[in-house]
Amino acid sequence: MTSPMMVSPEADEAAAGRAPKKVFIKSYGCQMNVYDSQRMADVLAPEGYTETPNPDDADLIVLNTCHIREKAADKVYSELGRLRVARDERRAGGGGNTLIAVAGCVAQAEGNEVLRRAPAVDLVVGPQAYHRLPQLVEAALAGNRGAVVDTDFPVEDKFSALPQPSRERIRSRGPSAFLTIQEGCDKFCTFCVVPYTRGAELSRPVDRLVNEAKAMVAAGVREISLLGQNVNAYHGEGPDGQIWSLARLLQRLAEIDGIERLRYTTSHPRDMSDDLIAAHRDLPQLMPYLHLPVQSGSDRILDVMNRKHTADQYRALIDRLRDMRPDMAFSSDFIVGFPGETDLDFEATMRLVEDIGFASAYSFKYSPRPGTPAATKDDQVPESVMAARLARLQDVLGNQQKAFNRHTVGKIVDVLFERRGQKPGQIAGRSPWLQAVQIDGDDSLIGQIRPVSITETGTWSLHGVLSGVHKQEAIA
Repeated sequence: MTSPMMVSPEADEAAAGRAPKKVFIKSYGCQMNVYDSQRMADVLAPEGYTETPNPDDADLIVLNTCHIREKAADKVYSELGRLRVARDERRAGGGGNTLIAVAGCVAQAEGNEVLRRAPAVDLVVGPQAYHRLPQLVEAALAGNRGAVVDTDFPVEDKFSALPQPSRERIRSRGPSAFLTIQEGCDKFCTFCVVPYTRGAELSRPVDRLVNEAKAMVAAGVREISLLGQNVNAYHGEGPDGQIWSLARLLQRLAEIDGIERLRYTTSHPRDMSDDLIAAHRDLPQLMPYLHLPVQSGSDRILDVMNRKHTADQYRALIDRLRDMRPDMAFSSDFIVGFPGETDLDFEATMRLVEDIGFASAYSFKYSPRPGTPAATKDDQVPESVMAARLARLQDVLGNQQKAFNRHTVGKIVDVLFERRGQKPGQIAGRSPWLQAVQIDGDDSLIGQIRPVSITETGTWSLHGVLSGVHKQEAIA
């Protein structure tokens, strides 16, 4: 998944007296990368950079990369090849020079290898150092290639060094916003590069998060999604000097006037504490939709993955959450073809999927990542076997998602309208269960939460009409 940054209509952050410059930022992978890309734009704004959706006229191009799977990294190198050609054409046509930067997890994992494989790259910056992006850009402009690889894990807290975006910049990003509350992971699943690219778990202090959330609400944000590689392991310092859990942080954020919806992602089953489960019952702002990756339904594979939970423990956790809030819906992650996975192991995954029923899911063939324990295992599963298993799994998951959406037809659900729709005269938003919803309407609806009667399902979204009934109906 890739997401180019959108144009911000304001240029108030551009420093006085600086020549106007344009930056194009493209995000690959997770929602945290989208958040990081926004913060990179915030860091560059005082240096005179405004965002552009077009890389062809950009003075600086930043690819904010993902390293979770090999295919994601390959896409970055392919994109770099195209950007080199476009940069050379711009330069030859007198349009000026363009700096190319690689940021994010590929930068962190591969460092100088990026420069070797893609000589057109001018600077490389890891996810823990992007607050130093202006200095790195300055060094790259000076032609000092030795100074433009920064993949250290700095001692200072990058979040303390990041400027706060203006109200106009926050407003331009819409009524839903991301807020990173935690980074890194200490779980060391044997397939995962996150502990090596994002580092150890770090939780941000409660007061800073509350202040950021208040600024978002003041700019018109109605929904905040809390982000972290292992978000429910949050253990930030509270204003009382105590360590706060995610549940306690959610309670505090729910007290902020103007926050209508709260979400969090991505979670680990081992960190679904009793107070967090209860929060789904007690906080009306906490949406009834949870992304809870399980990866496999086989206890043997889960053990080799170092997940430290069983399939039945995962089932029991889902049951507890549904007991707390009957309309809860779930999404998950699945890896097919993990080294040593047998037909019996795969069938155990299929049983778990059938037992639980998911509203949506992400499923992938296992991709060995350099430096992870699983990558060196001898019992890799053949590509053809992985492909066949993935097709079966995705067929079942796709049918479950379609069934979940069909069950919405005829119901009235609250929709937060976020942007214009796919066709002229349409407005698009999200249901509490993160379903895309389209209706006929005008821009005045953007930022509002309105009841919608769902009339039909489309390929990628639901369709409906505004309803005068201010009552949301459970669909799970």
